[in-house]
Amino acid sequence: MPASSPLSTPIRRSPWRTPLIAAAALGACALAVAAMTRRAERSFPPTGRFVTVDGVRLHYKVLGSDDAAQTVVLLHGNGTMAEEIEISGLAEQLAAHHRVVLFDRPGYGYSERPQTQRWTPDQQAELLVEAFAQLGIERPIVLGHSWGALVALSMGLHHAERIGGLVLVAGYYYPSLRVDVSILSAPALPVLGTLMRHTVSPLLGRLMWPLALRRMFAPDRPTADFERRYPVWMSLRPSQLRASASESAQMIPAATAMRPLYSSLKVPTVLVAGADDRLLSTRWHSSHLHEEVADRWLRIVEDAGHMVHHVATGQVVAAVEQVVNLRQARDEPAAAVADPVPIPAPIQ
Repeated sequence: MPASSPLSTPIRRSPWRTPLIAAAALGACALAVAAMTRRAERSFPPTGRFVTVDGVRLHYKVLGSDDAAQTVVLLHGNGTMAEEIEISGLAEQLAAHHRVVLFDRPGYGYSERPQTQRWTPDQQAELLVEAFAQLGIERPIVLGHSWGALVALSMGLHHAERIGGLVLVAGYYYPSLRVDVSILSAPALPVLGTLMRHTVSPLLGRLMWPLALRRMFAPDRPTADFERRYPVWMSLRPSQLRASASESAQMIPAATAMRPLYSSLKVPTVLVAGADDRLLSTRWHSSHLHEEVADRWLRIVEDAGHMVHHVATGQVVAAVEQVVNLRQARDEPAAAVADPVPIPAPIQ
């Protein structure tokens, strides 16, 4: 009797089968991501202008009259683009009285982000201040939201003579324990991060988008305008995911490096934050910074979260007008300054 029959012979599978299946799956993901990226850019072409500073091409948009006495610059947070602030209605309301300039920060929207630099808040601030000079923007009021607040704060600390004042909205200013940083930073890793950005990360990001959106807007619901108008896939392009992941990795080190300088801030500054921010602690960040900075005011908006400029746009507009008035009073101390809009009393 034979030792074994054909029916009992084990099936030998190729050792390459699993790697080949994985490679095919990643290849399919890469094709899908490339197609979605092309579709997003066709559906949402650049609508603003471009300026090149030190070899870096920046995309920006201008609203309001070029003859306005005051220019207000708006800087978005991590993971979004200038369109996010425009959707809030903030730029449109400010443009009724001022010239408003919205920038896509390096790596976001249609602004470049060369990989030869880390693009810390200080590096971004220096680049943008040079862009101001090229565009003839003199001593603007700079409003930064979230990560953009760090860039605006760096301008106030290192380029005070070229800045008229600051409005810092829902910013991250002090190091804190963040368990999400390692996860959010992964797409910035060499090799592995590149693979992730071009394959699984955009697809996972799209699946997680509704949850992330609810957390950003909590305790409010995402606004109907944001859900309808924001080009989600523009934020999920591999290039923008790299910028976002890099800034997530830099968040704690950047705040640590800037913290010793806060007491030297001399430009008029108004801080705005939602009392119920679910992404960061308003008490630890905005309230804490309010205690350290000399020429500053604080507006805490009740029942608002991280996207306070979407759900309490009027409060943020009032903060900008307050800084405009403070700057005018400082430049012309003997002149009576009229408020362009009613301004609720800030929390001192």
